[in-house]
Amino acid sequence: MQNNYNGDVEINSKNDEANLKYKDKFLSVIVVGAVLLTVIAFAVVLLRPKPEYQSENTPAGIAHNYLLALEKRNYERAYKYLAPSLQGRPDSVDEFYENIENNSRSFRLDSDVTVQVESEKIFKPSAVVIIRETRFDVGGIFDSNQTTDTFRMGLRLDDNEEWRVIDSDYYFASCWQRITGCR
Repeated sequence: MQNNYNGDVEINSKNDEANLKYKDKFLSVIVVGAVLLTVIAFAVVLLRPKPEYQSENTPAGIAHNYLLALEKRNYERAYKYLAPSLQGRPDSVDEFYENIENNSRSFRLDSDVTVQVESEKIFKPSAVVIIRETRFDVGGIFDSNQTTDTFRMGLRLDDNEEWRVIDSDYYFASCWQRITGCR
C-alpha cells in the first residue's frame, strides 16, 4: 500500500481508486435503470391497444361509444347517441359541435384524458353508467400528475328501444336539458 502525503491530508491512492470505481459502477446502474424505465414506459404507451367501438346493445356500450366518438372528434357519431327526447337537443351536428366548443370545460377535450366504463345499473327504461376518468397533467420532465375521478352518465331507452344519453356529469352540455337549449 502506497501512502502519499500532500500538505495536511494523507491520501491512500488504492482506497481512493476503489472508491471511485464503486461510485462509477453505482452511477452506471442508476443511468441504465433510468434508460430502461424510459424504454418500458414508451413501450407500454405504444403497445397498448387502441380503443374500439363496442356493441350498442347495452348502456355501457353506448356510453363507451359516445365518449370514444367525442375523443376521436367524430361528432356525427357522438351526436346520434344523444336522446332525441332532450328538450334542448341540438338540431344538427354543426350545432352539436358548436355547443361542445362553447362548453369545452365540460367536455375536457383539450387535456390528456382516458375514460373507462366501470359499471352499469339498468332500471328499465333508464340506466346509469359509472365511468372512471384518468387525467394526466405534464408540467415538465419531473413534474407530472395523474388524477382519477368517477362520474355518472344517464341513459334511457328511446322509442326504438335503443339506449341514448340523457345526462352526464361531464362530456355533456347541461343546456341540452333546457327547453331553450344552448342559445
